[in-house]
Amino acid sequence: MTRPPDTTDQIAKRRGLYWPSFEIYGGLSGFYTYGDPGTKLKRNIEKTWRDYFVRRQGFLEIEDPIINPEKVFRASGHLDHFKEHSTECTRCGRTYRADHLIEEKTGLENVEAMGPEAIRTLLRQHDVRCPHCGGPLNDPVLILTMFKTEIGATGGETGYARPEAAQGMFTNFRRAYLHAREKLPFAIAQTGKVLRNEISPRRGMTRVREYTIMELELFFDPQNPTCPWLHDVADEPIKLLTEDMETRGEKTPLETTISEALRNGQILTEWQAYFMGVSKRFVTHLGVPPDRQRFRAHLPAERSHYSAQTHDHEVHLENYGWLEVAGHAYRTDYDLRAHQQGSGEDMTALREDGTRFIPHVVEPSFGLDRLFIAALETSYTVRDKRNVLSLPRDLAPYQVSVLPLVTKDGLPEKAREVHEALLDAGIIAAYDESGSIGRRYARSDEIGTPIAVTVDYDTLKEDTVTLRDRDSWEQVRLPIKELACRLRAYFDYKLDFLGLGEKI
Repeated sequence: MTRPPDTTDQIAKRRGLYWPSFEIYGGLSGFYTYGDPGTKLKRNIEKTWRDYFVRRQGFLEIEDPIINPEKVFRASGHLDHFKEHSTECTRCGRTYRADHLIEEKTGLENVEAMGPEAIRTLLRQHDVRCPHCGGPLNDPVLILTMFKTEIGATGGETGYARPEAAQGMFTNFRRAYLHAREKLPFAIAQTGKVLRNEISPRRGMTRVREYTIMELELFFDPQNPTCPWLHDVADEPIKLLTEDMETRGEKTPLETTISEALRNGQILTEWQAYFMGVSKRFVTHLGVPPDRQRFRAHLPAERSHYSAQTHDHEVHLENYGWLEVAGHAYRTDYDLRAHQQGSGEDMTALREDGTRFIPHVVEPSFGLDRLFIAALETSYTVRDKRNVLSLPRDLAPYQVSVLPLVTKDGLPEKAREVHEALLDAGIIAAYDESGSIGRRYARSDEIGTPIAVTVDYDTLKEDTVTLRDRDSWEQVRLPIKELACRLRAYFDYKLDFLGLGEKI
């Protein structure tokens, strides 16, 4: 009987990409631990994001505290608005996100945007019950989904764990403005952990209580909103669900381009348009095909309290359907104005004509963990009953696997020499001599390693090695002295696989 394909979750646990945290104590919902290959993949995605959104543009980067004093989130509006609809089972006492239960029962989308009265009505109308015991549910109530703590060992000031990294960029605006030599536009980027006290984490790693966010705040003068790089992405094709289409319930997105959507007023600012174009290219680089990407506009009731317009960048995954991986928000001057009022400090910038103004902000915000899942799911294939993660070569946790053909006759010793030489050259190389060569090839493919370097008997005679491609299973032969140099060119996308050596 043919074994059904594994899920990416099964592969991840078996190969140590990630697993539920605190396993020895029975686990805790909403928390995951990344293993060595998972950590490497995650960092490679982050590095790629930084290359697309920070390095090329010369933007600033900061690292800000995770715990913030209460006054920060009172000024920002989070204490009033960062809430979700919670419902409790009257029989077993378990709590759930009411809108999520309704979506699972009915197939409706974006129920949260419908408002509290509609959520209550839908809960009763569709007889939504507790998924655990089948008991009836209480009417939904709004719950603050931020972790609260006390700053000070003896209990001093109330603090909250940040649910986003953005406020650190706003509270540090004045210092960054000086660093940018008081010139606009400029941007601040930040990556790091954020925490959201989810009511009922579900759907694996797509909705968790602690995750990594990658955010950027672009500050600009609303009287001079031009983006100098817009032409780079102007012709980028995108699939777009506009606010009008969302209102009418249309499901087939508009096929347009960045420049057309901007010209038609479907995207409000050039900076939003630019970052959406870059976002499309970035997510495509991660391996998600363009036909499985779309941008969906938030309806007014769904938008965050600070947003004049938001587009979610969504990808379609087999296991999760349409999944948000990024949000592109036009935050106007809301945040800086709020912190100016809350702190009493000046958050204005100076124009050349001497007038002062509060800058406007556009924000692209990415969930790294969801991008991780998207990269895994879209790269997973099965070939001849073998699992293969066809990750882009620059994302793979390990660049090469070094494998002795057999574990005798001096081959392991020679293979370790090759492995050490690659490590010295800066190549991320794994070594494996356990089991048959076929099993080791399978393990290498399943973890997504692009190239396997095999040390065989010809290596001892000719000082050459065999390179095997993960995706095509083609093989080439290459002198060891050229190995590191050729591999660097390959991982810089300067060579394809067959350019690495002589085809066997």
